[in-house]
Amino acid sequence: MTNAIPLAEAAPDAPSEAAIHDLVYSFYDAVRADPLIGPVFAAKIAPEAWPAHLAKMCDFWSSVLRKSKRYDGRPLPPHLTLGPVGDAHFARWLTLFRPVARRVLDHEAALRAIAHAERMAMSFRMGIAVHKGEDSTRIGPLPEEP
Repeated sequence: MTNAIPLAEAAPDAPSEAAIHDLVYSFYDAVRADPLIGPVFAAKIAPEAWPAHLAKMCDFWSSVLRKSKRYDGRPLPPHLTLGPVGDAHFARWLTLFRPVARRVLDHEAALRAIAHAERMAMSFRMGIAVHKGEDSTRIGPLPEEP
């Protein structure tokens, strides 16, 4: 018999929904103010659409960090239509995400969130390359810090 936690239950050390809200809102405040990636988001998300986007991102991170199963979307397809987005954009996304996660989540939750964000960045970079017909076999990890 295993002591594994069922997927429907949050781990005892999972961050609270309030912490996830702080993570999402603080991170996207930084994103929207950023001169490199802010315009990418502004081009795709109208000002009146931000509340729905932030709610969806709270659902996503709740599903990742709390196993809440609230998010059931497919995150890659919307990113395939972003236009000329490259490694610099994903590196900046991670550079903004990491300190916010470390500030608003406890140490272990921050490590889990950052690791997931790094895997997502790699997966999105590969998916975008494949979608464009580019060679995805040479894509390596992004730097940990700038």
